[in-house]
Amino acid sequence: MTTANVDNFLPVGIPQPWPTATPPAGWLKCNGWKFDKNKYPKLANAYPSGFLPEMRGETIRGWDDGRGVDPGRQILSWQGDAIRNIWGEISPISETFASEPTATGAFKYFEKHAGHTPTSVDRGSVGGVVFDASNIVPTANENRVRSVAFLYIVKAE
Repeated sequence: MTTANVDNFLPVGIPQPWPTATPPAGWLKCNGWKFDKNKYPKLANAYPSGFLPEMRGETIRGWDDGRGVDPGRQILSWQGDAIRNIWGEISPISETFASEPTATGAFKYFEKHAGHTPTSVDRGSVGGVVFDASNIVPTANENRVRSVAFLYIVKAE
């Protein structure tokens, strides 16, 4: 395949990652913008709404097509972020504090005063429990997949 015959191999409407900020001639950025369906009739066949897909900061996910991994999802639909449920458990604490509580999953038990065990519930606190998802998963200010940033472009003509 050469640049001279790329039209024979890539149909109009196909999104492609591009390594620079400016698309080549005949291609448009996948930025959610409205395009002129009269100027780009072949592109309108792929995107009858007249809007390019919004791919800035997004990833492409393969359509489920009945597999059952992402049921009910439609082609070209946008989906917000989500994470798997993070779960943990704190064991029951006895009234006499005869045994230390245990914590699992995202919970972590810590001792406030090491070696100090009260004999009744009125003797003050000796520890606590922290919930921290980073105990079991990598965390950031967003949920994301590992990625390399490319400009998504779409063949327009």
